[in-house]
Amino acid sequence: MTTRVATETFPMPDGSLGARLTMTAGRANSLEPGLLGDLASALDEAEAQDTSAILICGGRNFSSGGDVRAFHRASLDGEAVAYANAVVPRLQAIVGRLIAMPRLVVVAARGAVTGGSAGLLFAADLAVLAPDAFVQPYYAKVGFAPDGGWTALLPERIGAGRTLEWLQSDRRLDASALCDAGLATAVSDTPEMTAARLAAEGEIGTRLATKALVWDEARRARINARLEAETAAFLERIVQPDTALGMSRFIERIGS
Repeated sequence: MTTRVATETFPMPDGSLGARLTMTAGRANSLEPGLLGDLASALDEAEAQDTSAILICGGRNFSSGGDVRAFHRASLDGEAVAYANAVVPRLQAIVGRLIAMPRLVVVAARGAVTGGSAGLLFAADLAVLAPDAFVQPYYAKVGFAPDGGWTALLPERIGAGRTLEWLQSDRRLDASALCDAGLATAVSDTPEMTAARLAAEGEIGTRLATKALVWDEARRARINARLEAETAAFLERIVQPDTALGMSRFIERIGS
């Protein structure tokens, strides 16, 4: 059976294993149910192997977020809520899982990191970006409510005010600006190699203890409640007439 996430292990200095998960789906790794299911399964496998670090990578584009065309088709068929329920809760579960797991989570990204896929970046402990990498919400253009932790997790990273401004302005932040915001560690022409090197530096026990202290039970509970609120808002917005119009206009702009 074809998987949309390729997995391989690599050695860590302390003798443990790291797992590299590379998303390989079509349409620039759109967050469709199949990809999200394969990513969750790859995380299961990495945990079963008791890896101490997980490196999440993409291709030329890390991920373009939710597939607007698929949402639009579902909307035309009267299945918008059903399709959203097959996508958004899976994404939210992965975001919550990444901050909770006792493993170092590192992202290496090239190209687009847009919409809900940015949640994988927000949930990472470290991130390395290629010079062409960028993050843009796109919610205001399409009409979706934010998902993937844009309102649940990002305020914990950069503050509520900066989060609100970014979502309202729908600005595109490049790799350098993302480093300045504290959402990435470095810019590299070889982000995967640099990310693997950074994952191997330092005493892993201390790094995981630090992660557990930052993402403690109380903070995770607040974030999980906000993730649930994001899901509810997404389901409410997906059936609104202005959202259907926004999807149509967005598809027209990007072409077939």
